[in-house]
Amino acid sequence: MAVNKNPTVRQRRLGRMLRDLRNAAGMTLVQAAEELQCAESKMSRIEGAQSGIRPLDLRVLLDFYGVHDQALRARLKELARHGRERGWWSQHEDTLKPAYADYIALEWDASDLYVVETDLVPGLLQTPAYTEAIIREQRPDKADDFDYVEELVKVRGQRKQVFARSAPLRLWAIITESSLHHRVGGTDAMREQLDYLATQASETNIQVQVLPSAAAINSALHGPFGILSFPEPAETDVVYADGLIDTVYYEEPEQVKIFTTLFRRLNSEALPVDQSIARIRAAIQEMD
Repeated sequence: MAVNKNPTVRQRRLGRMLRDLRNAAGMTLVQAAEELQCAESKMSRIEGAQSGIRPLDLRVLLDFYGVHDQALRARLKELARHGRERGWWSQHEDTLKPAYADYIALEWDASDLYVVETDLVPGLLQTPAYTEAIIREQRPDKADDFDYVEELVKVRGQRKQVFARSAPLRLWAIITESSLHHRVGGTDAMREQLDYLATQASETNIQVQVLPSAAAINSALHGPFGILSFPEPAETDVVYADGLIDTVYYEEPEQVKIFTTLFRRLNSEALPVDQSIARIRAAIQEMD
């Protein structure tokens, strides 16, 4: 089988899950390869997402690892079958950075998203006017490229389809109080954005908390980040941290734990949801 030099996020998750299941079963790569009657290098490529895996081989491995959970087996089968699919976002691959496309794929498959924004409203809770203003500010070299801006605004809007799934994404967002007082896109656009944010925060699957500017823990924030969780317990959480130039992903348990601990601290120091909505509404009144 040809080596896959550009694996999708789903393929990488499948490989990582198979590696974790093998380790949990106390098996080595050599033992797994012997069970499949293949070379150790092939097993290494499968776990490294450089090679796909046939349904029959997947069943053999799961039996060998003692995986009897039918829901987990079905999830792994789905990842193996649809691993090469890149989703609706592939239609925009000429415009999207690879890291952004990877993030959309993760978000699409996630069951829960815990996000911290230090200066902006989270992407899934943005209005088109607010998104457009951000793009123009962050990419002044593209500000006059109507097609480029319009396409990115469209992509951000399409991402909201995660809330329309049969099992909607559960979003827990913590935003800093200062983000409520910026005038992104002007007063009218910002007022519309805050009103939309307050409305969305009332949805049962969406929780928004405002972190007061006076909270000392603001000094612990080094930038926006998010924690993505997936339907099956065997799927490890993935953390993304946004920087000025690129996005960094963390998948190792000890790395994820650092961000999970920070999120819990922020959750305890941020305002409760009802008070947060009131603070957002107050920011709208202050604009008037």
